[in-house]
Amino acid sequence: MGVLVVTAGVLAALVAAALTALSAGASYALLGLPDPGPVTHYGLPVVRVLAEAGAVVSIGSLLLATFGIPAQRSGALAADGYAAVRTAGWAAAVWCVGAALVVPFTAADATGRPVSDVLSTEVLFGLVDALEEAKAWSLTALLAFVVALACRVVLSWGWTAVTFGVALLGMFPVVATGHSASGGAHDIATNSLLFHLFAAMLWVGGLVALLAHAARRGDHLPLVVGRFSHIALVCWVALALSGVINALVRVTPAQLFSSTYGLLLVLKVLGLVVLGVFGYVQRRTVVRRLADGAGGAALLRFGAVEVLLMFATIGVAVALGRTPPPGGTTPVPSRTELLIGYPLEAPPDLFRLLFDVRFDLVYGTLAIAMAVLYVWGVRRLRRRGDRWPVGRTITWLLGCATILVATSSGVGRYAPAVFSVHMGQHMLLSMLAPVFLVLAGPTSLALRVFRPAGKDEPPGPREWLVAFVHSPVSRVLTNPIVALALFVGSFYALYYTGLFDLALNQHWAHLAMNAHFLLVGYLFYWPVIGIDPAPRPLPALGKVGLVFASMPFHAFFGITLMMSQTVIGENFYRSLDLPWMIDLLADQRLGGGLTWASGEVPLVVVVLALLVQWSRADYRAARRIDRKADADGDADLAAYNEMLRQLAERDTPRSS
Repeated sequence: MGVLVVTAGVLAALVAAALTALSAGASYALLGLPDPGPVTHYGLPVVRVLAEAGAVVSIGSLLLATFGIPAQRSGALAADGYAAVRTAGWAAAVWCVGAALVVPFTAADATGRPVSDVLSTEVLFGLVDALEEAKAWSLTALLAFVVALACRVVLSWGWTAVTFGVALLGMFPVVATGHSASGGAHDIATNSLLFHLFAAMLWVGGLVALLAHAARRGDHLPLVVGRFSHIALVCWVALALSGVINALVRVTPAQLFSSTYGLLLVLKVLGLVVLGVFGYVQRRTVVRRLADGAGGAALLRFGAVEVLLMFATIGVAVALGRTPPPGGTTPVPSRTELLIGYPLEAPPDLFRLLFDVRFDLVYGTLAIAMAVLYVWGVRRLRRRGDRWPVGRTITWLLGCATILVATSSGVGRYAPAVFSVHMGQHMLLSMLAPVFLVLAGPTSLALRVFRPAGKDEPPGPREWLVAFVHSPVSRVLTNPIVALALFVGSFYALYYTGLFDLALNQHWAHLAMNAHFLLVGYLFYWPVIGIDPAPRPLPALGKVGLVFASMPFHAFFGITLMMSQTVIGENFYRSLDLPWMIDLLADQRLGGGLTWASGEVPLVVVVLALLVQWSRADYRAARRIDRKADADGDADLAAYNEMLRQLAERDTPRSS
């Protein structure tokens, strides 16, 4: 198996270097830089292939150890899972070395100097500090090092899942740099590249790990292949759609066959199509044969060919990343378009905030996927004859609609450029959407949809979900003090420490802020009004007290914004050069007023939800008492009356 991976990696490096030669010198001439020489020119794609191959194998092995190979009932990894983690550790070490080597090559490439000229510590550190792409690869090397260390010590399924999350995070800095992170429409390009890169990593790496598991003659091979087949299908669809979207941002249809970038893009698309068809046919054949007790040899044979094709496609992708997009008749982007990805011709008003749509590929897709999955779960319950409250479905869809409006309507379009709209988006994501979502009980629905594994069956999705809900991480985050500190403290930490100013110019930071708003809101409202049982349940008075404890902090934050004389993020907002955005301080005060006033709406919803829940709890308690009385002839009441009679007899003076 190791020989196959090495062969595939060498093939990918050769493909990347050969195809990079098609655009030799074009990018340097375009930027007015001298050619740094063949060592830099051809060495950079080779070390990038080394880094990405290590990342692919590491992420895929951790994916299989976490969600493919069943863990033991005790939560410890099985022998096959531990073997996959060890493989991930060695691959992460290769990933770390490759990413570290990319840093000087990237610095040399960006400055048009031979790589030998930038290897001195002082020069290299200075260039890394100045170049975003070199800085991103440095951070990636650090995260890969953490993954490599973690893979040496983890023994449990829970910590393997955490390590898998860190490995996925390791690819994020690279996504935020390069062609997709600059120029016009970079928001769409970067978001589509997120789907594209992570889908590729999971698909290719998962297949390599699957073949390694088959070569070891691991247990539960039909189950592992079946689980990976579902993941592979989702990844292929994500690859295809995100690739098309990303291509449309960078090239026109006419440029597909008239430029080197376009030709490489066509070659990559053809490779993905061939891989999709090949993988689908062979997976159906192998799964059928595995079900009959055979097919292991066929899986290795077909899978080896598929891995070689996949790594060749990775080589094409690396060469594509080294090739400058074609020029053309596209207008030069405005200052606003360069900074946020699109122009804003007019100030926001009610109509534009509602209907000036720019679909957010990350959160818009997330909202739609959440709605579809929830409805699918409800339909599945109903087909089994089970009932699910309609009100919960409605509140879930309202929560998804709130996320969609906050990120993909005019609110999402204007939020990066107008502080008051940003605060409105903040309130929707942290204080309204989570209220609807926790009232829908998604965990309870999932636990009813997924059937529990039998006594001798390996754990599945239901067991994974139960383990996550009762994990130490969940218990800490849902602690009332921690949840309150995250919910109200993040306001002050983000806007009054300079973090917001640093984040404004980075698209990935906007994605991270929105995720933070949603998560801290969900963590706060879950133990207060959530239908799902919380890891740390609160008494009724504790729920009310937690809500009212947050109000002064929230109101004070809004008031401080309205009274402040300093504009938060002033340099960025002025650099947008929007002619209708003149008084930034007035806009900030408007945002503070929205923050202060909007805090009352979730409070009303929360109080109403608590009243309804308490009323229903009293009704259910009364029903239980009535059923018990009917069953035992009201024995409790009879015993109580008998006790009163005996007390009365004891206290009544006897006549002499």
